[in-house]
Amino acid sequence: MTNVTVQARISPELKQQVEAVFDAVGMTTAEAIRVFLKQAVNSGGLPFQPTAKMPNQETAAAIMELEDGGGEQLQTADDLFADW
Repeated sequence: MTNVTVQARISPELKQQVEAVFDAVGMTTAEAIRVFLKQAVNSGGLPFQPTAKMPNQETAAAIMELEDGGGEQLQTADDLFADW
C-alpha cells in the first residue's frame, strides 16, 4: 500500500505542546494523526464530541467585571472568607 503526505499549518507552540502529549504516550505526531484519521473513518465522523471551553454565566460576568476594572483584590485567604 502506498502512502500520501498530509500537511497542516500549526503554530510552533501548539506543535511543542502536542508533541509533549504524544511523547508521553509513546507516539509520534504522525502515528497520532493516523489513529485520529482511522477512528474518524471507523466512527463515521469525528471520534470525539467537539466542545468549547465556555465559562458559565456567573463566571463570565465576573470576568467581564474584572476586565472593566471592577472587582475586589484580596491579599489573603482569610480576607476572602471574612465576609462568609
